[in-house]
Amino acid sequence: MHCLGASCLVSAESTPRQREWRPQIYRKCTDTAWLFLFFLFWTGLVFIMGYSVVAGAAGRLLFGYDSFGNVCGKKNSPVEGAPLSGQDMTLRKHMFFMNSCNLEAKDVRLGPMALCVSSCPEVQLDTLEDVQHFAHTSGSFLCVYSLNSFNYTQRPKADLLCPRLPVPPSKSFPLFNRCIPQTPECYSLFASVLLNDVDTLHRILSGIMSGKDTILGLCILALALSLAMMFTFRFLTTLLVHIFISLVILGLLFVCGVLWWLYYDYTNDLSIELDTERENMKCVLGFAIVSTVTTAVLLVLIFVLRKRTKLAVELFQVTNKAISSSPFLLFQPLWTFAILIFFWVLWVAVLLSLGTAGAAQVIEGGRVEYQPLLDIRCMWWYHLIGLIWTSEFILACQQMTIAGAVVTCYFNRNKNDPPDRPILSSLSILLCYHQGTVVKGSFLIAVVRIPRIILMCIYNALKEKRRASSQCMFRCCNCCFWCLDKYLHHLNQNAYTATAINGTDFCTSAKDAFKILSKNSSHFTSVNWFGDFVIFLGKVLVVCFTVFGGLMAFNYNRALQVWAIPLLLVAFFAYLVAHSFLSVFETVLDALFLCFAVDLETNDGSSEKPYFMDQEFLSFVKRSNKLNSTSAQQDKNSLRNEEGTELRPIVR
Repeated sequence: MHCLGASCLVSAESTPRQREWRPQIYRKCTDTAWLFLFFLFWTGLVFIMGYSVVAGAAGRLLFGYDSFGNVCGKKNSPVEGAPLSGQDMTLRKHMFFMNSCNLEAKDVRLGPMALCVSSCPEVQLDTLEDVQHFAHTSGSFLCVYSLNSFNYTQRPKADLLCPRLPVPPSKSFPLFNRCIPQTPECYSLFASVLLNDVDTLHRILSGIMSGKDTILGLCILALALSLAMMFTFRFLTTLLVHIFISLVILGLLFVCGVLWWLYYDYTNDLSIELDTERENMKCVLGFAIVSTVTTAVLLVLIFVLRKRTKLAVELFQVTNKAISSSPFLLFQPLWTFAILIFFWVLWVAVLLSLGTAGAAQVIEGGRVEYQPLLDIRCMWWYHLIGLIWTSEFILACQQMTIAGAVVTCYFNRNKNDPPDRPILSSLSILLCYHQGTVVKGSFLIAVVRIPRIILMCIYNALKEKRRASSQCMFRCCNCCFWCLDKYLHHLNQNAYTATAINGTDFCTSAKDAFKILSKNSSHFTSVNWFGDFVIFLGKVLVVCFTVFGGLMAFNYNRALQVWAIPLLLVAFFAYLVAHSFLSVFETVLDALFLCFAVDLETNDGSSEKPYFMDQEFLSFVKRSNKLNSTSAQQDKNSLRNEEGTELRPIVR
């Protein structure tokens, strides 16, 4: 993490007039102040983790808790002033509301008495005798713990300590182990309060936790699709390109059709009574519109670029030749993926703990309520920034490592004797010299992402006061931030490659890379863009199939969860996983062309200054330039013929 002064090489010239490209000669520690800033930021994240462990209680959210502070399914500690707290609920894993047909939500707390029971009553209980019989036969006691089951029908106040009759049949749904009433009238009232009137953060968490098995399965599907796509690009042929493009087209059209069909099904479903179902319908409409526009744009681009299929195959053959000199580059995303999964699991665990951080407060009747602690929202935003910044930092480390390995192999004179362990060499250079550069680049991405999230939160908070002008302004701002985000990603990639070549800091590397690519843009801009477009289609294909699986899975539980958030989470995860794996080719491609530009800048192909590139790569660039020149000349001639036609008088 720190730079050893003795190991940092110093330039031979103390005051050079003009700094030149010197591949892998000059190396020093770069952007160390940003590395120190990142260390301070993570100190704050560690503090939030410790605070969430001490003050949070994710078990209350995951397993449910009764009105006396006991977490269902756990052995609890007593709360001072609450005589019915501190009980062993190991065998009572379900949360039962004593008046589930008449719930009222006040200050995001469910008003009626809640108990931990062994099982939910699956048949309707009409009398106290039925409640007593159910307790004796099933061992599930539906009255307050202080009342013995033998006194359910004898004590005068038993009707106040037992659930209101009749007790509707209920079933334990995997939504935090709650007993959900099954009769239509009770179900509608219960779900409306439980899902629509609670805190937004808890609703998001409930949607994630209720569909956790589905989300996990879809994540595994995205991982498998990404691996398959990566090996498809590794052995790409002309036939595979045609099959791949056909699958992309079919996937886009199929997902659009399913989304519009689901929206039609929602609009014709007369049983929609919950806000969650209406929100799902709005989200389906939004997904359908976005996917339709995206499909139309991509189909137009595919049609325009259909004649470049052969060039795409040659491009990936050149890329695969560079990868073959260091084949372990294909396994680099596995390590990145494993680190990201570990970080995300840790992040979600801390988020769950923050969402349940509260102090126990005893109210009348010995009941316990948990008051939210102050400054939790500020911690949540800090935690969110940590998610974005750290995730981008991990991905940037992968880009820097791959770029360094490509640079090491490219600037090697003896192509028959490739360097030993280029990935480990690149990783060691990153850890010793350039972590600060990666921190700075990932911070720029986070700075652009955070305003987009804030803008979306404000837009959703003011949804009742929206006007056409405000919606247009929001879309324009969101589009601008998106374009800036994409530009920064491309800028960062070139800056990392320039740092791997020249050993300079982030700003200097970004400026040098921009200048040299602008100077040599005529050689490879179009072909590089087309290669990135093909890789982007691979990511789209992974997201399409994953989202389709999510639509089919989440649609079965449309009433009891707002599945828009889990579906967005799955789509984001699928794209991020596909990006992690397929970005190997994208990073290698961008690094190769920047190395090619540096090679042209520093060498002239003579015996004194021979090129580092091999003849196959040089001939490919020449063919692509010839193709671009031919197309441009045809367009110019066509335009000249159209403009050169003039009217002449008719001679008789």
